[in-house]
Amino acid sequence: MIQHSHRADVERLLEWFAANGRRLPWRTAGRRDPYQVWIAEVMLQQTRAPTVIPYFQRFLRLFPDVPALARAELDAVLKAWEGLGYYARARHAHSAARLMVERHAGRVPAERDALLALPGIGAYIAHAILSLAFGQDYLALDANGRRVLARWMGLERPLRERGAESALRAFGEALLPAGRAGAFNEALMDLSSLVCTPKSPACGVCPIRESCQAHLQGRQEQIPARVPRRQVPHYDVSAAVIWQDGKVLLAQRLEEGMLGGLWEFPGGTREAGESLEECLRREIQEELGMEIAVGEHLISVSHAYTHKRITLHAFHCRPLCGTPQKLEVKDWRWVAPAEVLQYPLSVVDQRVAEALLSWLRENGSHVEPAPARPAD
Repeated sequence: MIQHSHRADVERLLEWFAANGRRLPWRTAGRRDPYQVWIAEVMLQQTRAPTVIPYFQRFLRLFPDVPALARAELDAVLKAWEGLGYYARARHAHSAARLMVERHAGRVPAERDALLALPGIGAYIAHAILSLAFGQDYLALDANGRRVLARWMGLERPLRERGAESALRAFGEALLPAGRAGAFNEALMDLSSLVCTPKSPACGVCPIRESCQAHLQGRQEQIPARVPRRQVPHYDVSAAVIWQDGKVLLAQRLEEGMLGGLWEFPGGTREAGESLEECLRREIQEELGMEIAVGEHLISVSHAYTHKRITLHAFHCRPLCGTPQKLEVKDWRWVAPAEVLQYPLSVVDQRVAEALLSWLRENGSHVEPAPARPAD
């Protein structure tokens, strides 16, 4: 049940936000541009605002509105997204822009059902667009907002536990000030970032401390309850820098998988009992229908994703027989080494490309590695 103290703290929260809210490039005075709100919220999923800012600014220069994004080639969109991670967000935004042109005259729709029918737009992003750009009364609740509301109402159960989401949403919607949902949603976002942080929240300067149950009980460090993290698995991955006539082979990943649509030095995950070289020969045969000879090691790169860690080992290689086929790749191309970085690559493949260019500078720009030996 929402008490008078909660209502008073909502007003204090909005006053605090007006004075202390973050100044971000997608926040403009007056009515927000729906396209900019949409792109910003897509980028902000699982990514902090300081990281997003330069990407957002460059993306808007390249694709200033829905029709411009819809006209662009996917490779250009992925290249602009390169390094931001979670590339499905970029693919979905590109697909959604094309549907907006087809269905909504090139505009971001102002109806909840229409937004939810677009790729990559779930309840949170739809509600953020509707509240921030169109002034509609929807609660936009992300992971950080859930933390604030859990402490405010004193919800001790883990946020992923059954019933927690509906309890938080009911509490938040009861607090939502009519006609000011956008300001309330952004105030929650900024409070979670600046004050109500995961560890050591600054309760002494918090505008809602007078009705915050976690603060009143001295349990702000324990709420919400934390679930122990599972151990993140590690995998070894082999990648082939396959040479032919002074060029190297790039393969484009299938769009439906992880890092979908990006280009890469082809290869894959080592299976139990395989050497790195055996893994590479198997993967190239399965993906491209080619037999290769694996030569000298170029570089090893370690990288952590949210659900796994990898160490990628790249090797110079030569084709033995067969020409590339689109067996488990979307496309392939022979590319001059100097042009590889023009393609949208993952962070790991960028490191391999940079190592390749460094190897060429050390050994001569027209030198190819010595012929690789076939497998015994």
